[in-house]
Amino acid sequence: MKLNYINYHMSESCPFCNLPRDRIIDSDELGLVIRDGYPISPGHTLIIPKWHIASFFDLSIKEQDGLFELMARAKEVLLKTFNPDGFNVGINDVPSAGQTVPHIQIHLIPRFKDDQEDARGGVRWIIPDKARYWE
Repeated sequence: MKLNYINYHMSESCPFCNLPRDRIIDSDELGLVIRDGYPISPGHTLIIPKWHIASFFDLSIKEQDGLFELMARAKEVLLKTFNPDGFNVGINDVPSAGQTVPHIQIHLIPRFKDDQEDARGGVRWIIPDKARYWE
């Protein structure tokens, strides 16, 4: 997939626009794969575009698909390296949804049997009162 980056830019103050090369574990023309600096679980990985863009929904469908292809490669590496039982995939899009760096990241979070007493509800735990919907 060849993309036109003429309208894309980098931000001098963005940590994801200024990553040291040794943090990058995979890349393609569209995005980068790094380990999260504050991991939730062993292998917690971020997939990020190579240019500064805050919202996932500002990416074209081709760009979204390209990042998902990079995530699929990252998943295969995580399976071989960490042997998780499952994954959570998350995007915090805008500060009210928990985004702390205004450069979109896809979180690929390995999950392991018994890493939580009861993992049901998964991502619903971002609002704890809504998590236990089955009760």
